[in-house]
Amino acid sequence: MSEVRAYAPGRVNLIGEHTDYVGGLALPMAIDLGTTVVANRCEDHVVLRSAQFPGVTDIALDISDPTTVEPSWGRYVAGVVSVLRPSRGIDGHISTTIPVGTGLSSSAALEVAVALALGASANTLDLARQCQQAEQIASGVPCGLMDQLTSAGGREGHALMIDFRNLQVSPIPVPEQVEIVVVHSGQARELATSAYALRRSQLEAAQHLIGPLRDAKLVDVDTIADPTIAARARHVVSENQRVREFADAFASGDIQRAGHIMNDAHVSFRDDFEASTPTVDQLVERLSAQPGVYGVRLTGGGFGGCVVALTKPGTLSQGWVVRASRGAWIDGPAMI
Repeated sequence: MSEVRAYAPGRVNLIGEHTDYVGGLALPMAIDLGTTVVANRCEDHVVLRSAQFPGVTDIALDISDPTTVEPSWGRYVAGVVSVLRPSRGIDGHISTTIPVGTGLSSSAALEVAVALALGASANTLDLARQCQQAEQIASGVPCGLMDQLTSAGGREGHALMIDFRNLQVSPIPVPEQVEIVVVHSGQARELATSAYALRRSQLEAAQHLIGPLRDAKLVDVDTIADPTIAARARHVVSENQRVREFADAFASGDIQRAGHIMNDAHVSFRDDFEASTPTVDQLVERLSAQPGVYGVRLTGGGFGGCVVALTKPGTLSQGWVVRASRGAWIDGPAMI
């Protein structure tokens, strides 16, 4: 029997939240925490066990409704199967070093690793789009492309400046004189049960009124009569500008400025987008007060999970120091 080993990293988003699905800008990076699938070929099922979670997925290749699969983590696997429709299955194990429910894209890493193990195209964009579709099917969350694209196409030592209008990716070196630290708030989050879909619909309503938010100015936002819709749009319009400014500061080594921009991004996410929580805000405030911390913000889709801090090396003793990682890879024969 021939064994295949596929790996996909998680990601942390340095700045640019809820901008991907409206054609905006973001600056995520793949991280050195990830998910591995080790499997052998089998005929007509995808059978996977998890080192971290109970239960076994046993998914027919003609699965019709991934949302019914148990255990629940297997729904993401089933989503991938339903998109790829592979001619043969796999039987194997999954292990991960990504803390689940933290906003570090454990689901995207699982999807990308499983897709590669099943023989999906190694083309970064094709792979990311297939896995985005799989997540939407499995979770019901109308997610954007950022998580899957970052996991599939990460570059060691670099964050990725992604333009979601044309899907152009520009690597930005991570300055050597900083650490990027991810700290869990203690509040788990699940996008499927959060207000993620509502926020997306609110941004779509804003675009119906003033056109693409990528092109809008703050003066355009001021013409929106509904204060809630205006606030959601204001976050995205200002966030796109912050991404540009942060990328410039990062590239030039102006870490103090980059940190200030991160802090501003959290305020916008908290006040205009209302996607933070009191627990997260308290953590941001506490970390921000520590000497050597340049900036802190909630990362991920919001509503709990992790914050990301830009710090002097060795400043924080809690959380995970993450490093910019290469993207997904496969070592072994394709399954199709």
